[in-house]
Amino acid sequence: MLASSLTPRPPSQLAPWQASPEAPLPPDVAGLIFDLDGTLVDTMPVHYRAWMAALEPHGLKLPEARFYSLAGAPTVKIAETLCREQAVAADHQAIAAQKEAHYLAHIAEIKRIEPVVALAKTARAAGLKISVASGGHRNVVSRQLAAAGLGDMFAVVACADDVEHGKPAPDTFLLAAKRMGVSPQACIVYEDAELGFQAAQAANMRCVDVRSWYGGKAAESPDHRLPA
Repeated sequence: MLASSLTPRPPSQLAPWQASPEAPLPPDVAGLIFDLDGTLVDTMPVHYRAWMAALEPHGLKLPEARFYSLAGAPTVKIAETLCREQAVAADHQAIAAQKEAHYLAHIAEIKRIEPVVALAKTARAAGLKISVASGGHRNVVSRQLAAAGLGDMFAVVACADDVEHGKPAPDTFLLAAKRMGVSPQACIVYEDAELGFQAAQAANMRCVDVRSWYGGKAAESPDHRLPA
């Protein structure tokens, strides 16, 4: 069952393994794929402050609800979209680089999302394959995992650098499954963002919206998605 809206479903409408990280997983599951930002690690407030610092000199706006609805999209794509929508003639590549620089300068402020991390540890101990599939670039993803003390936990890490099309395309999740040696049908994706839910659905994978596990913030409107 896939979460298909930006509003998390109440636990009563979910399978037990979707409603709680402590519930047993379906017996046919062989691999778990975790998004990073907002799923394994609470990075979103730090990311948002970095965006504000990078956009302000160019007069660009990014309301918080829009920011959360774009979770999972590549940084360059977001910068390009904002410049186009707001008719600002700025170098979106440079804006993206500035945003990442601001973020990395404050990476020590990120925090682990313990219920999700605990699930990953339990699954690995039980012999399941686990991986990370992130819309971020590898140099940033690697530093985030290290800062959260998770640098040695995941043998498979698929990033934006590894695929032609990021979320909501299924490429990142399919690559993670391939590298784990697990079929898509035997995987569960753990996500916190609409673009990730769409990507999991496109990959024919089951999906869990982890926001209800820790009170993660959902975007307020499904109309604030990234254009194709």
